[in-house]
Amino acid sequence: MSSALRRVLVIDDQVDVRTMISIVLRIHDFDVVGVATEAAGLDEFDGTAFDVAIIDIFLGRDSGLDVIAKIRERAPGFPIVAISGVTALDFVAESPELSDVICLRKPFRPAELVRVTEVAIASRAVDVDPDKEKRPGEPGR
Repeated sequence: MSSALRRVLVIDDQVDVRTMISIVLRIHDFDVVGVATEAAGLDEFDGTAFDVAIIDIFLGRDSGLDVIAKIRERAPGFPIVAISGVTALDFVAESPELSDVICLRKPFRPAELVRVTEVAIASRAVDVDPDKEKRPGEPGR
């Protein structure tokens, strides 16, 4: 295994959820950046390389679906885990622009979080073209 930590962007408006996700993932050797809003999340994504993003569907006044779509515009196929405790997440996978988004319903167990995060990152590793130019937000090589 590489000595580089896998980088995770967490966008969730609830500080307790961001904190729990950060603690669980850091214990499992992930580097985590957590933010509360769409604007902050997109700023981080544009300025830093991440391996995966975990995005709450309901971000207060913002829409997690909009954030997912904007990230996918910037980096098609980028690994995303959508989380929500309010609604069924089936519609996410049914939207063509949101294909390959992994959905996780709150509350979730720490082991589930780690598993879906690793699955999302692994799915991206299969799609990476080594000749492709790296863009902001895409995993480092």
